[in-house]
Amino acid sequence: MKPQLLVFVALLAAGCAWAELAGIETVLTLEPAPQNPRNSEGDFVQLKDGRILFAYTHFTGDASDAGTAHIAGRFSDDGGKTWSPEDTLILPNEGQQNTMSVSLLRLNTGEIALFYLRKNSDYDCRPYLRISTDEAASWSQPTLCIETPGYFVVNNDRVVQLSTGRIVIPAARHSLPGQKFRGRGEALCYLSDDNGKTWRPGKTILQAPEASRSGLQEPGVIELKDGRLMMLSRTDQGSQFVSYSADGADTWSPAVPSPLMSPVSPATFERIPESAKILLVWNNHANIPAELKGKRTPLSIALSADDGASWSTPINIETNPDGWYCYTAIEFIPGHALLAYCAGDKTIGGLNRLKIIRLDLTQLP
Repeated sequence: MKPQLLVFVALLAAGCAWAELAGIETVLTLEPAPQNPRNSEGDFVQLKDGRILFAYTHFTGDASDAGTAHIAGRFSDDGGKTWSPEDTLILPNEGQQNTMSVSLLRLNTGEIALFYLRKNSDYDCRPYLRISTDEAASWSQPTLCIETPGYFVVNNDRVVQLSTGRIVIPAARHSLPGQKFRGRGEALCYLSDDNGKTWRPGKTILQAPEASRSGLQEPGVIELKDGRLMMLSRTDQGSQFVSYSADGADTWSPAVPSPLMSPVSPATFERIPESAKILLVWNNHANIPAELKGKRTPLSIALSADDGASWSTPINIETNPDGWYCYTAIEFIPGHALLAYCAGDKTIGGLNRLKIIRLDLTQLP
């Protein structure tokens, strides 16, 4: 191991010691198996009977993004400390390839919305919506959220409902009708003002600099205290790119580099309930050694008390230099946050292991 990397590993170990002292507990790990080669990205919803549902993508084909997969669920009845030992089928595979990338959202009507991608081919990947009126016991018929054919990426735990009631799906468009998937993404939002019954595209399609091969990928959105929205998108430009909307995600300012140094990996951020602070989870690559550039490690958290204008000193919660940490879902429960994310490594594949940790919020600065 090179000296520079040895120093960085020592620093990561210090971050790991903080994690052990500050109350980060692993509560569920879903390992891959021969007939289940990948368990990856999911989302949480709290049910009215006090249980928590965690729904995730359970692969039964190969472990690639095109492998056969369905949506499975686990339940907790003790605030995320323990989880049901076996899967519950939430949604069977509906796609010619798979069904994946869940967002669960408690609507202001009290219903639960289940958003997911139905992936048919390199030409066709679009989000659908189902509604539950009986606390996830059953689901409505699906509603297609993007009528225009094409390949659209919508990450897990991405769909938000604004204070106005508008529902926003942040998406990355990777192809137009009749085109095959291309790496360079364009960020845009799809909007519903009738609780998901009908959808329309926002007016702005955001672009990365021409030099970027990735474009803007896997965008996420948060509502700020003044009513504006902030979007973060992953890029190959060394940082998350940031954009703002003052009209409910219809139009956006040009996307520009943020101070959040990052590989080509998404960031997840949500406001802590009854708090002015936003919790951010991403692969912090500020001052990263050359050996780790481009890798999705470490996994870090930071807080912002000024709606993303500045961030606290990052804290590492995963530190394996060979690890691969991404696609985080966040759920807040009293005094804690549950974080679910891909936590693979070189031995089993970066996206193939799923992990949930329970974070004591009282220990954060």
